[in-house]
Amino acid sequence: MSLPLMPKATAVWLVENTALSFDQIAKFCGLHPLEVKGIADGEVFQGIVGLDPVAHGQLAQIEIDRAQADPRYEMKLSASTNPPPRVRSKGPRYTPVSRRQDRPDAIAWLLRHHPELSDAQICRLIGTTKPTIKAVRDRSHWNSQNIKPVDPVTLGLCTQIELDMAVQKAADRTKSGEGEEDEDYDEASAPETLEALAEVEVEEEEPAEDWPR
Repeated sequence: MSLPLMPKATAVWLVENTALSFDQIAKFCGLHPLEVKGIADGEVFQGIVGLDPVAHGQLAQIEIDRAQADPRYEMKLSASTNPPPRVRSKGPRYTPVSRRQDRPDAIAWLLRHHPELSDAQICRLIGTTKPTIKAVRDRSHWNSQNIKPVDPVTLGLCTQIELDMAVQKAADRTKSGEGEEDEDYDEASAPETLEALAEVEVEEEEPAEDWPR
């Protein structure tokens, strides 16, 4: 199913300006109903400015009217004249610089609440690296004393749908008796992008102490 551009901003606008149900907004924007509820409660996506899908030609007003009149109606995205977005190849997930400092907290939460997830799954889910996961797990991370487990969905590092899918895949892997690591992910063969290199430099390196004069 095609999703609107900037689905989170679109969801924010729909929550603030329509009487649509959480399920209707979630299906249209590709989010989990709990994420939409979090928007309404002011718990997630704070600071995101709403994007009017009608003004931007992504949704017809008649679709909103029909959906508000019938809670079971699923809105349809308007046909777009823009070229389809390029599909990103496998590799480290891009994480905004402002969110990178939150990843150790998210790792700690995942290790505590979903130990069945493999390191490769966590890498893909929140855009981190295996050395960072290992450091958080054995408490050798340079900032261990300040790390507090926080749900990565709340931090905006992944969506609830992505987390649920990863947990389900891990459960299926456990039932089938497969190995812990995902066969379709090889960190060594991941594209060595500037973002990936910057990630290691920013996150792994402990801040240098001032040299005595």
